[in-house]
Amino acid sequence: MPDTPQTAPQDGPRHVAIIMDGNGRWAQARGRPRLFGHQAGARRVRDVVEACPGLGIKYLTVFAFSTENWKRTQAEVAGLMSLFRRYIIKETANLTKNGVRVRFIGDRVRLDAKLIDLMDTLENATKDNDLVHLTIAINYGGRDEVARATKRLARDVAEGRLRPEDVDEETLPKYLDTHVLPDPDLVIRTSGEARISNFLLWQSAYSEYEFIDTLWPDFTAEELARLCQNFGSRERRFGAVPA
Repeated sequence: MPDTPQTAPQDGPRHVAIIMDGNGRWAQARGRPRLFGHQAGARRVRDVVEACPGLGIKYLTVFAFSTENWKRTQAEVAGLMSLFRRYIIKETANLTKNGVRVRFIGDRVRLDAKLIDLMDTLENATKDNDLVHLTIAINYGGRDEVARATKRLARDVAEGRLRPEDVDEETLPKYLDTHVLPDPDLVIRTSGEARISNFLLWQSAYSEYEFIDTLWPDFTAEELARLCQNFGSRERRFGAVPA
């Protein structure tokens, strides 16, 4: 991966999660269809992934398609699914070469078989990489994730593999899609919206948040570096009082 011009901030975030918002507005401002913005946003993901090692970011999680995004027009949904397939095909060699491990989170039930096969293939091709862990959330919703996790937990209780009295706040995370990942230190949302939109609800309980006006296709490695610097200046108490 090329070096970023920025240096890793002291005490910077190890895990950054991004709600990539603003693709449609970016395209419409240029008189182009919304899918043009999504294509530009997909290219931006590569730039951000390549900036992560120089900023000390080990884990990057991006929100690509939510459980609510099925409400969009059939044409836009079909275009996004096609874009996901093309992205995986195009980026597999680059991600593998650059030491990026890719995981997908979300419910795959509504995804088409071709896309699922490509997702499985990319995960398997990058499973031994460890420079950056890229997690892509497709058909993901925080409430849906917790509901699916609770079903799996309840099944283990019903089948005698887990005692009800042993269930606590350390138990449920083991059933979440993100069970192999640390919780995000910093969550960024682009495009000026100040809401979390059902993203990593359990995992982000103590995350720092940055809501910025930049539309996702305009987001740069330099802006990411600035947000990491801001994170390093914050005092994270996790509910405690400093001594």
